[in-house]
Amino acid sequence: MAAFLLGAAAVFAQGPVISDESTVVNTVYGKVQGYLDGNVYTFKGIPYAEAERFMPPTAPKVHEGTLMCRRYGPVAPQNLSLNYNSNWQSDYDFGFQFKIEPMSEEHCLVLNVWSKGINDGKKRPVFVWFHGGGFVNGSAVNLPTYEGRALAEKGDIVVVSVNHRLNVLGYFDMSGLGGRFSESVNLGQQDLVKSLEWINKNIERFGGDPDCVTIAGQSGGGGKVSTVMMMPSAKGLFHRAIVQSGSYVRYQTNEDSKLYANALLNELGIKADDKAALDAVPYDELVEAANKAVRMVNAALEAKGLPAPGGNNSPVIDGKYVVGPGFDQKAPEISADVPMIIGWNYNEFDYATGKEDIRFRDGAINQANVKSSQGKAPVYLYMFNWKPAGNVLGACHGMELAFMFNNIALQTEMNGGTREAYELSDKMSSAWISFIKTGDPNVKGLPNWQPYTEKKGTTMIFDNKCTIRKK
Repeated sequence: MAAFLLGAAAVFAQGPVISDESTVVNTVYGKVQGYLDGNVYTFKGIPYAEAERFMPPTAPKVHEGTLMCRRYGPVAPQNLSLNYNSNWQSDYDFGFQFKIEPMSEEHCLVLNVWSKGINDGKKRPVFVWFHGGGFVNGSAVNLPTYEGRALAEKGDIVVVSVNHRLNVLGYFDMSGLGGRFSESVNLGQQDLVKSLEWINKNIERFGGDPDCVTIAGQSGGGGKVSTVMMMPSAKGLFHRAIVQSGSYVRYQTNEDSKLYANALLNELGIKADDKAALDAVPYDELVEAANKAVRMVNAALEAKGLPAPGGNNSPVIDGKYVVGPGFDQKAPEISADVPMIIGWNYNEFDYATGKEDIRFRDGAINQANVKSSQGKAPVYLYMFNWKPAGNVLGACHGMELAFMFNNIALQTEMNGGTREAYELSDKMSSAWISFIKTGDPNVKGLPNWQPYTEKKGTTMIFDNKCTIRKK
């Protein structure tokens, strides 16, 4: 019995350390306390900015005392269509296991950090994750596989994931109203840049290197990465980029997007100078009014034979915060020196048919073409072709996430948790870690992955047997 108790005590002693001063980091905005999970320091829900409704983000206020950052913070207000669609009881949605999280408009500008060392003077490469869900839904942790611990531990890198404003609160262009709204455009993207500014100022204290930052994202997160690469305010805040199944972004023009703001205020019956009234509109009513405003503006334009902008939930090429053209036409010069990984999954949303989704493939190839044509930084192209045995999802949209995050065990509903899955995950996460550290994804166990050019078409095929495909 004594031996059992001693053994149990050793096991229990491995639990999280949550009250030790060794888990405190003194940021430029005040002290934050996380916890030590095994050998990985974990901080959740750290405020990186604050913002009023429809206003640009500002730095967080300096706080007194120690802020407890051991639970994930609130997510941006959104509906649950991403989490539960009309087929929420289907085999397809079973694989994703989306989380339901508390929402807060006031407190959603938070980030999470995982690192093997804090306050130790080391400079580990930093990996910053922008979540998917288009520009409408999602969060930094709404999928189990977004957990950054395993990647931080395996690669000895610092992993950061970010929440930011979405949908009408993050991507409705109010700048056409002028006055206090003059900078109220691309607010969700401004939030992301603010998170990078926070990282630049604070990440050394979490054991990270502010001069070696990789931004990455999948689906809408990939679109956010591409858009940050078009933002002058982000210049120098990141040094590599990864776009996974997110190369296609439909940008609004500033001239068109400004049409919606007056229609929104008219629908609400509020004047632009009545800040209190606008702030008091419940989120659901705001979304409904914004959707009506979009439909009204689009219908009016179509009645005149003019093209409709389409909607209010995508970035705007406004010429200041986001400069054009988009990657669909030309790679931005302001990020020409940034190496990239770009790719897509074979099936994407064509779950049941087993066919390739052409739009994602063409978007990735086009983005790789315009990036490589600059000739100033390498771009590496991949296709994820691995399919779980007996699973209806195939190589679907998001299947690669558990593999590159080294998190097979956290989402076995999707990948099956097989030996083959773990083997490919080891290779793919190693390639991502190598790129994060050096800008080159080549690692032992993979064929030689040369930079992509339109002429050669070099593409890594991730599967049980990884191969290189060329034209």
